[in-house]
Amino acid sequence: MQALTVYKLFAADSERTLADISRRPQVSREVEYYRQTIDGIDSAEALVSDRRVLDFVMRAYGLEELSYAKALVRKVLEEGIDDPEALANQMTDPRFKELAADFNFARYGETTTTFERTRSGVIDKYLVQTMEIDAGNQNDGARLAMYFERKAEDITTAYDILADPALLQVVQTVFQLPAEMSFRPIEDQAEMIDQRLDITELSDPQKVDELIDRFLPLWDLSNAPPVTIPPLISGAGGITGFSVDLLASLQNFKKL
Repeated sequence: MQALTVYKLFAADSERTLADISRRPQVSREVEYYRQTIDGIDSAEALVSDRRVLDFVMRAYGLEELSYAKALVRKVLEEGIDDPEALANQMTDPRFKELAADFNFARYGETTTTFERTRSGVIDKYLVQTMEIDAGNQNDGARLAMYFERKAEDITTAYDILADPALLQVVQTVFQLPAEMSFRPIEDQAEMIDQRLDITELSDPQKVDELIDRFLPLWDLSNAPPVTIPPLISGAGGITGFSVDLLASLQNFKKL
C-alpha cells in the first residue's frame, strides 16, 4: 500500500485509531501492568530490572530495539540531563535525552515516577509509538511522515535534523538531497539543509503539512517496486521460433 494511502488511513482520525489500539487485549494488558507497577519503581535499577516495564518504556520512546541494553539505559537514567557530561547529553540520539529528561532520577530520586510525564505521559507515548509501528508495517514512508509531524515543533536547528536519522530521511527525500551528503563535514550538511528549509516554519502546522504532502508522493516514487517488462517477441532477442501465421492462429484461438 502506498505511503500516502497509509498515512491518510492513520492520520485522518488519529484519536479513533489510538482508542482502537488501546482496546487491543495485548496493549491493554501492558498498559494496565505499567500503570499498576510504576508506583513501585523508585530507581533506575528498579526500572531496568522489571522486563515488562523496561520494554514498555523503551517502546514509548522509540527505543524498543535497544531494550536489551539494560546497563546503558540504567546509566542514562541515573545520570539525567543536568550535568553537561551526563551520558544522555553526550549521545547523538535525541531519544535518549528525552528519556533521561522524563525519568530524571539524578534530579528527583525516588519521586521521579510520581509525575504525570512518567505515568499517563509515557502511556500516551506508548500508544502513539504503537500506532506509528502499525503504519510502518504497511509502509515505512507513512511512519516517517507521522514521526516527522510529531517531532517538527521541537526542531530548532538543522543539527536537530542531522542528529535524527528518521527526520533526516524525510528532509533528504523532500529536497532530493543525496545520502552521500553524510560524508561531508557536519557544518556543510547543516548548510545544505538551511539553504533549502526554513527551520522556523516547522513551528507552523500548515507548513509541516505542506512538507509531508511533498514527502509522501516522492517516497512512493523513489520506493516503487521495479517494473518487469517481458521480452518482446522478435527475432532479435526475446522469444524466437514463432511464425506470423502461428501467432495469428493463437490469437484467433483465444477468441473462440
